[in-house]
Amino acid sequence: MTATNPLSGSERALGGVTTDFVADSPDLLARWDEHQAWWDERLQHRVDPFARTTLGPISTECETRTRDGATYAGVNFASQDYLNLASHDAVRAAAKATIDRFGVHSAGSAALMGNTSASVLLESALANFLGYRDCIVFPTGWGAGYGTVKTLVRPTDHIVIDVLAHACLQEGAHNATRNVHTFPHLSNAAVERRLRRLRQADTEAGILVVTESVFSMDSDVPDLAELQAICTKYGATLLVDVAHDLGAIGAAGGGYLERQGMVGSVDLVMGSFSKTFASNGGFVATNQPALRRALLCRCGPLMFTNAISPVQATIVSTALDIIRSSEGAELRERLMRNILYMRKRLEEESFEVMGAPSAIVPVLLGTSRFARLITRFALEGGALVNSVEYPGVSRNSCRWRIQMMANHTIDQIERFIDIAKNARERVERDDVLEPT
Repeated sequence: MTATNPLSGSERALGGVTTDFVADSPDLLARWDEHQAWWDERLQHRVDPFARTTLGPISTECETRTRDGATYAGVNFASQDYLNLASHDAVRAAAKATIDRFGVHSAGSAALMGNTSASVLLESALANFLGYRDCIVFPTGWGAGYGTVKTLVRPTDHIVIDVLAHACLQEGAHNATRNVHTFPHLSNAAVERRLRRLRQADTEAGILVVTESVFSMDSDVPDLAELQAICTKYGATLLVDVAHDLGAIGAAGGGYLERQGMVGSVDLVMGSFSKTFASNGGFVATNQPALRRALLCRCGPLMFTNAISPVQATIVSTALDIIRSSEGAELRERLMRNILYMRKRLEEESFEVMGAPSAIVPVLLGTSRFARLITRFALEGGALVNSVEYPGVSRNSCRWRIQMMANHTIDQIERFIDIAKNARERVERDDVLEPT
């Protein structure tokens, strides 16, 4: 039976969500035909803001191409390059020098001979920066989160996880054990209630508690010191994903762990390099050195894939050097000024801004229809911004995920504000679409 939607034309492009258009068919390939047709219809009406291609270096001004070949240029608030290190002269020079020395490929698993002196030096530098005895790097941030959860937890153990934790952590949890207990977002009280019940019922099982230092869709922050104390009280292990604030937030770049006085004090931290450190890859840091061997020997996303390349390792190391320098401190100060200014201006123009100050500024838009239209009109007006829909967020809570950079100027922020206002007014005035 094929999935159907009663809407047609522009109404179909503006209605429904991706899960509505998958057929219930025994043909595993054909079941996606209706899904493809719906996405093509959205593209025809210019309300498909996804899978765009950049046509040059990531910067505060950027040119992008949609999948039908249309090109747009504008002020860029859609890229994760918080300190603008992806095009930093020192980072690019280090990458070129590494290619001359090592080539471009690790050519092996980290469990065999895929490590290089570049990746070993990176692990040591990261451990020092994070305040831990040991750190191990992964070729992807997803693999670091998923693989660590899956490796630590046995089927008889329990996982207590924030309902909004990243998909790699959620999928790792559900693939590790059936004993997965979600808790209401940021509720330490709910964590304690769950841990108390679990420990009363089972004193022997392992318990992993999972959260993030900054949640990327909401830009909000848990009380990590309190949460670690709760975990310690009940003999649970705390894992914190620091992907979105490490390097970009805090006087020394330690993120909200630094701001809460928790550097080196959480049981486990993991993260990705793709937000601030100008590269793919991820890491896990701990004060338990035995975890390294466990991950090397038992973690699929590390053991059964190629190690991070020497080029990527050198890029991250060079980015880390900058982050720890006076230049890095200056970049973080500029980034925070831009964050606060953007949040202030959006609120002044009656946009609903979410969360705490971070490099992500979420703006609540509401329905899919409104989000698709305002994002289209913003793009046509010269602003590149990411729209997030269900299932990335809950239904009717679509949002812009504005991503700030240190090198954004006040003029660029003001241009974005003007474009956003004009796009909103256009939606409110006339939300009828015609195909291209």
